[in-house]
Amino acid sequence: MKQLKIITTGGTIDKLYFDDLSEYQIGKPVIGELLQSFHVGFDFEVVPLLKKDSIYINDDDRELIRKVIEKSDETHFLITHGTDTMVDTAKYLQGIEGKTIVLTGALTPARFNSTDAIFNIGCAVSAVQTQPNGVWVIMSGLVWDPEKVRKNRQANRFEEA
Repeated sequence: MKQLKIITTGGTIDKLYFDDLSEYQIGKPVIGELLQSFHVGFDFEVVPLLKKDSIYINDDDRELIRKVIEKSDETHFLITHGTDTMVDTAKYLQGIEGKTIVLTGALTPARFNSTDAIFNIGCAVSAVQTQPNGVWVIMSGLVWDPEKVRKNRQANRFEEA
């Protein structure tokens, strides 16, 4: 892996909450700061492509993500994405040749003390280096084929589809 290209799309991982009514905005992507603070041993570039809750990501947005990946010289991609439609985007990106693409996110914002974001990012960094070419969903320490995973919204977790 010469360089990891990180595409951020928004989602819970980058949310900032302002009050008890759960009013929020999607803030600056946190992944670059996190990786720098951990002194990772690889080069990376963060491309803040979208700032959307994933329920608002549509096929035009997915096509934009796809084009960025297809036109890039890099072969390894980590996409931070909201969890509600992460699997839909992963399925949309299937079939891109010669690239390893992992999508991850968080069930709680990265800025919260009890977040799963840091763990998920670490798992995604490992997966993007070790998985074969293709598209993968990385959540809760597991690597999922997008065709075999779904988000259980009631239980707030990913599980076998």
